[in-house]
Amino acid sequence: MDGYKTGADALFIMLGGIMILAMHAGFAFLELGTVRKKSQVNALVKILVDFAISTIAYFFVGYSIAYGINFFGATDTMIAKNGYELVKFFFLLTFAAAIPAIVSGGIAERAKFYPQMMATALLVGLVYPLFEGIAWNHRFGVQAAIEALFGAEFHDFAGSVVVHAVGGWVALPAILLLGARRGRYTKEGKIAAHPPSSIPFLALGAWILTVGWFGFNVMSAQTLDKMNGLVAVNSLMALVGGTLTALVMGRNDPGFVYNGPLAGLVAVCAGSDLMHPLGALVTGAVAGCIFVLMFTWTQNKWKIDDVLGVWPLHGLCGAWGGLAAGIFGSKALGGLGGVSFLAQLTGTALGITIAAGGGLAVYGLIKLTVGLRLDPEQEFDGADLSIHNISATPERETSF
Repeated sequence: MDGYKTGADALFIMLGGIMILAMHAGFAFLELGTVRKKSQVNALVKILVDFAISTIAYFFVGYSIAYGINFFGATDTMIAKNGYELVKFFFLLTFAAAIPAIVSGGIAERAKFYPQMMATALLVGLVYPLFEGIAWNHRFGVQAAIEALFGAEFHDFAGSVVVHAVGGWVALPAILLLGARRGRYTKEGKIAAHPPSSIPFLALGAWILTVGWFGFNVMSAQTLDKMNGLVAVNSLMALVGGTLTALVMGRNDPGFVYNGPLAGLVAVCAGSDLMHPLGALVTGAVAGCIFVLMFTWTQNKWKIDDVLGVWPLHGLCGAWGGLAAGIFGSKALGGLGGVSFLAQLTGTALGITIAAGGGLAVYGLIKLTVGLRLDPEQEFDGADLSIHNISATPERETSF
């Protein structure tokens, strides 16, 4: 029976990994649909190559930092428990690779290609696993200290803070160091809209992410015996709450509507195993409000050219999710308990600090050495022609 259990667990977590791997197609199409036509190919290539670089960085460095495990031993030792540890690595890799996928949307259309790949290696190999190990593997005694102070550990079941807030706050320094796309904000104070190039592709990306998120959240149980349908229903309620508030606050704008469920899902990750479904609905609804309001402020008031709104969507909604787990996870509000709001606040603040500091260090170093931004002429031509020598929809044949 042990063989059947370990086999079932390995299959369970592998299917979760496959669902999250599919979410990277969602990242790609969400970015493709949001950027201008001259940067669509770049969006597709970046997400795929980011995943490949992330795999190398996480396999050789990051996973060891987070979990103290490496795969340099004999192959016959790796196949124990039906290769569970190997597929667990694959599952957690898909989380780690979300960090550069998140950043990609914020720096779209004007970032150099290979310097961003360098940043991906450093972020996935060093910055992300540092906090991942603290939150999910009790590294460095931080969780024990939080529990001693507040009576409960920092709780993040599926990564509102570990993945999403970290990704969003890593992206913010990169966006600020790059500066806005040329022509986005004029000297006279006017704003060029730069509308999405394809609402259908944007919607497709959002749908792929939404469906894959049920693997992201539910399979975070990591073993079949710990799987619980509460996580699935809470994810459902949060995405609905985020969708409806984004619809109302965004005044029917499809860009807001399709990011609404993503905001809700980002926020519910942390407490999806603790909350009552009504708490999840409120958590998602608040996240939808946060995204619409803060996306509008960053773009129009603060003139921060975060192309896909990754800081509001992942950075702020992820931070809200960390806090929401401490609010709606409490028994007083229908949750299962075992959480502390102050512990959640402390863990969330620590994650933001590591992410923002790490992002500033990585992108600041790259800007000082090899540079982050395309040349003005390259940016005018677009990332597709400047980097990949082809456009998404060539309008005429060429001769050699």
